[in-house]
Amino acid sequence: MIPKHARILVVDDEPDVLFALKLLLKTEVREVVTEKNPELLLSLLRQQHFDAVLLDMNYRSGQATGNEGFYWLGRILEHDPTTAVILITAYGDVRTAVRALKAGATDFLLKPWHNDQLLQTLTTALQPKTGSKSGSSPKKQVGPAAAIALLGESDAMQEVRAIIEKVAPTEANVLLLGENGTGKELVAKSLHEQSRRAARPYVAADVAALSEGLFESELFGHTKGAFTDAQASRVGRFEAATGGTLFLDEIGNIGLPQQAKLLTALQNRQVVPVGSNVPVPVDIRLLSATNAPLHALVARGTFRQDLMYRLNTVEITLPPLRERADDVQLLARHFAQVYAARNRQPEPEFSAAALRKLREHTWPGNVRELQHAVERAVILAVGPVLLPADFSFRSPESAPAFGAAATVAEQPLPLLEVEKNTIRQAIERHQGNLTKAAKELGLTRTALYRRLDKHDI
Repeated sequence: MIPKHARILVVDDEPDVLFALKLLLKTEVREVVTEKNPELLLSLLRQQHFDAVLLDMNYRSGQATGNEGFYWLGRILEHDPTTAVILITAYGDVRTAVRALKAGATDFLLKPWHNDQLLQTLTTALQPKTGSKSGSSPKKQVGPAAAIALLGESDAMQEVRAIIEKVAPTEANVLLLGENGTGKELVAKSLHEQSRRAARPYVAADVAALSEGLFESELFGHTKGAFTDAQASRVGRFEAATGGTLFLDEIGNIGLPQQAKLLTALQNRQVVPVGSNVPVPVDIRLLSATNAPLHALVARGTFRQDLMYRLNTVEITLPPLRERADDVQLLARHFAQVYAARNRQPEPEFSAAALRKLREHTWPGNVRELQHAVERAVILAVGPVLLPADFSFRSPESAPAFGAAATVAEQPLPLLEVEKNTIRQAIERHQGNLTKAAKELGLTRTALYRRLDKHDI
């Protein structure tokens, strides 16, 4: 919840925006002050302390650059670096959001906003701030996780962002293709957050992890007594996502019987819970993802063509990191900022040699592998500058069998890190198929799930 003692300043040239925000916030905080003219902003800040400022980015008619917002952001932080500043604009994109965060903004919101989202953003922004070890000013908050998948200035990522911007506000079903670790789930969340359904539920399911017996129960729900363990009726993922977005991950790994049941639900826009004969209408926008070559599977007859047409009204292919080497430095610096802040450490610099090593690596695990590599380097580095030696990469072929002994000379990592890397590499070798990965590791699926949860994989 937003602290009741908070004082909020809202600066926007639209009277309707000022009125709406004051009406929304007046019962949530101690005081809300609104101002139409940004030229009066600094005098207001000198008169009293504000815990947060909601700041529009464009004031002159016809201007959509956001430069005015960045100017006033800088003036606010010069006056008081501890003030939480949330930039608001009707002309935003992820590039602007990243620029805003780098400039010192606490967060970034698009007009029209959803009230719940705005209140949650303010709640997060007004949480107690912790400074760095050196006693410098508090670090700014890092933006939403979904934006990570869209970071990058390469031509490939600019094309992906352009497609997302066009597709997100529509009702089109979207199929996300790409290798493991390219950020398909984060893009799905971004599509939801930028859609007209953003204030409604976002429900995700890894359908490849569902056995044939659980598939219908998990997706369509079941009634009490429908099977042995059905102690109570349960709503399925489709019904839970009604009004919002349903994301089905690893869609390419389900069998033909499950494909037929899924197609029926999508065609009829209704589901029949297990143990019931009464159909339940559902209103969802479907997003799905796979790392499998779906078009090749259709050609081989192992994936239904009519289902693929239902899934891919729009198809977005996320490029592997090796094809966007120019983005590696931007992503690495972003992850270094995130993990330094999370571990309450000063943000490290990268040596030129370290950046060269990162750029030249082929990244078989894509962005996820880079994220883990930078996290480990930030935690274990001995100095303020990250060096090539702080980044070690092993090919999947060199990974020891799960549970096999590893000498200190072969693998100086802590045991938990060895286990985590081994599990991750097994999953990547089998392209996300958890059943095959568990078999290779000599684990049951349940035991593998426990380890995935333990290591936050």
